[in-house]
Amino acid sequence: MFDHIVFGVSDYAASKTFFLKALEPLGIVIVQERQGGIELSSDGKVSLCLLQTEEKPAHLHLAFVAESRQQVDAFHRAALDAGGKDNGGPGLRPNYHANYYAAFVIGPDGHNIEVVCHKPEA
Repeated sequence: MFDHIVFGVSDYAASKTFFLKALEPLGIVIVQERQGGIELSSDGKVSLCLLQTEEKPAHLHLAFVAESRQQVDAFHRAALDAGGKDNGGPGLRPNYHANYYAAFVIGPDGHNIEVVCHKPEA
């Protein structure tokens, strides 16, 4: 559906560090970086772009797909290590569907970052 998503961050260096570390378990890496902005991707096609802004960014809910429940667990640990605030540890959310396994962390600008695996436990 999306080609890329762009949003502003109040502290570019802190957000860059947070997102790179938190999303590393998903294979997300830097595709391109220019002054005050970074483009991240795991497939080289769809990307997430962070840009320094003077405005206070509105809070977003960003959900990333994981290939396994272990990736969800690894994301949660990495995001907390990167300074994120726990907003719901790894676990099933059967109110969405029987195999909805997700974790939630609040990032540097208050964005709710989620990683979800829709597959049954291996």
